[in-house]
Amino acid sequence: MQDKPAQARTPSIGSKFPAMGTNIFTIMSALAAEKAAVNLGQGFPDFECDPKLVQAVSDAMGRGLNQYPPMTGVAALREAVAAKVQAMYGRRYDPASEITVTAGATQAIITAILAVVRPGDEVIVLEPCYDSYVPNIELAGGAVVRVPLTPGTFRPDFGRIAAALTARTRAIVINTPHNPSATVWSRDDMLRLQELLAPTDVLLISDEVYEHMVFDAGAHQSAARFPGLAARAFIVSSFGKTYHVTGWKVGYVAAPEPLTAEFRKVHQFNVFTVNTPVQHGLAAYMANPAPYLELPAFYQRKRDLFRQGLERTRLKLLPSDGTYFQCVDISDVSQLGEADFCRWLTTEIGVAAIPLSAFYGDGFDQRVVRFCFAKKDETLNLALDRLAKL
Repeated sequence: MQDKPAQARTPSIGSKFPAMGTNIFTIMSALAAEKAAVNLGQGFPDFECDPKLVQAVSDAMGRGLNQYPPMTGVAALREAVAAKVQAMYGRRYDPASEITVTAGATQAIITAILAVVRPGDEVIVLEPCYDSYVPNIELAGGAVVRVPLTPGTFRPDFGRIAAALTARTRAIVINTPHNPSATVWSRDDMLRLQELLAPTDVLLISDEVYEHMVFDAGAHQSAARFPGLAARAFIVSSFGKTYHVTGWKVGYVAAPEPLTAEFRKVHQFNVFTVNTPVQHGLAAYMANPAPYLELPAFYQRKRDLFRQGLERTRLKLLPSDGTYFQCVDISDVSQLGEADFCRWLTTEIGVAAIPLSAFYGDGFDQRVVRFCFAKKDETLNLALDRLAKL
């Protein structure tokens, strides 16, 4: 006679993030789909990339380049990245020992954090900030130190940053051009940060995924331009943002050889390597710099179209100096808080946006929401027609 099988039970594991729910991007995109709203919430293009880029990837597949590439990335792509960085920012990175291809910028950031942050280390983040930074630091066992950017202008407050630096500070994460506020750090900002970090051993994680989206003849101030920052920095960028292929999830990190060596120790055991034919296709496509050199004008035209349309509403425009985002103050339109306003806007007006409070750990609500203008003109015009009701 067989014994009766024990009741099957899934073990209780607890949660590393007990307070974390579904993120705001997923929530708003689902609501936008349900209400047939124009989704200007999530930051991705709704138009196609250059067919020549797709063809370059297809050609690589056709040539049989479909097996594992080197862990560090295809040599031709690392060489192309090193050449671009040197041409644009004046610093030469060794493609063999200082450039690593990653599965997107988000993977690059968590890998850098896991490589250098130990339990109890403090890591400074400047709020509002991209939503992966804090969980990444917590997964590494680090302590998150939140320093607000100046409300209203979103400029760095170096007095507060200086006050946050302690003997336990391991790293600071910065992001320019900045998501979500669309501000851009100036040369003076970067020099001030360089001066502040000079007497310390604090590392820098510089999120520069929107590097090619700086408007009004401005220049992106990469950490690579500043020797005192470059010597301590992991510089992160994204092919997805630059070439309108966010779903390909390919990025890179440039860092001095000792930092890269530690980065690669983690990289090899979390993703190991990145899509081979896409890397070869990107390397071939990068031979022509025009697509990224022309990107500021491409997005500035969309920004200007969108801003001109928003001027027909009671929304107050905040500056948009870079990225493909536009923030607006909703105070003259509604007394609702940011999150409730975004739900109302999606449901009643038919346009989805993202509340800036989602980018703050404490949900700080300053009556500001963010739109994405990386959309076809017809998408933007449809959204503007609906927003004209405000």
